[in-house]
Amino acid sequence: MIAANDVSNKLAADARSLNDLRLSTQQNSPESIKASAKQFEAMFVNMMMKSMRDATPQDGPFDTEASKTFTGMLDQQLSQKIAGRGIGLAEVLERQMMGAAGVKPPLTTSLSPQSSLNGWGGAAGASSGASSGTATATSGIADSDSIAQLVKGMKATQPELNTTKAHVKVFQEKLAAYAEEASQTTGIPAKFMLGQAALESGWGRHEIAGANGQPTHNLFGIKAGKNWTGRVVNAVTTEYVNGVATKKVEKFRAYDNYCDAFKDYANLLKNNQRYQNVVANAKDAYGFAQGLQKAGYATDPHYADKVMRVITTSLSV
Repeated sequence: MIAANDVSNKLAADARSLNDLRLSTQQNSPESIKASAKQFEAMFVNMMMKSMRDATPQDGPFDTEASKTFTGMLDQQLSQKIAGRGIGLAEVLERQMMGAAGVKPPLTTSLSPQSSLNGWGGAAGASSGASSGTATATSGIADSDSIAQLVKGMKATQPELNTTKAHVKVFQEKLAAYAEEASQTTGIPAKFMLGQAALESGWGRHEIAGANGQPTHNLFGIKAGKNWTGRVVNAVTTEYVNGVATKKVEKFRAYDNYCDAFKDYANLLKNNQRYQNVVANAKDAYGFAQGLQKAGYATDPHYADKVMRVITTSLSV
């Protein structure tokens, strides 16, 4: 038998660890189920940290491929440490998996009738919501798809999980009306445009500004071409040349207010032939994000992934 601590003391991030986890789960013993639940919790935490990193601008002077690799390794260790202390998810999974496998919990089990997800809701409610994800776990599969299914199932019955950070709510509330108006013009969902604006401007906190700090209201990073007749500011930006991030000074459009910024953005997407596929494929976040990248809206090779991640994971419905 594979000892529980053989699996729970390492993150299931490679094929060997995943295989050990599958073998452990198939034993259907209380110890192996508990170890598997811990691994699910660790992977869940790791996915959250990865999403956080990906949604954060990483174009600083000290951001290199080497630093990103070591950051990823650090996040894996932090995920395991956080899961070691527990956020309550493992207990919910353990209860659900034992019930599905018909295993009677030992008297020394850590499960408690009052366990909760650190304020995310009672264990009984979360357990029923997680059933769609844990059904896969009991068959011995422990991968990112299982975690994604688990989170989807939990969100369906636990609205408390959809907590939104204060700065995100402020950003949405301030710009929602302008996004809706632009949506009427382009047919692109307002949420998609807000997601791109959030990525380009760092949720409005890193908006392009003039030399004297005067706001430009340019939320979409739109540059000032030869046909632009409005105000212009020079700003440092990151461009990718052959996959390498390079700092450049470029001219950007400046607007009097956010309303004008959204109107200009809507006009750009709707009337510029270059972006016709963006509008045509904006039925879902994937089509919208991929359309922007293929049209060359940005030179970042991961631009589509970043836009889609902000839309699907950070913005409230």
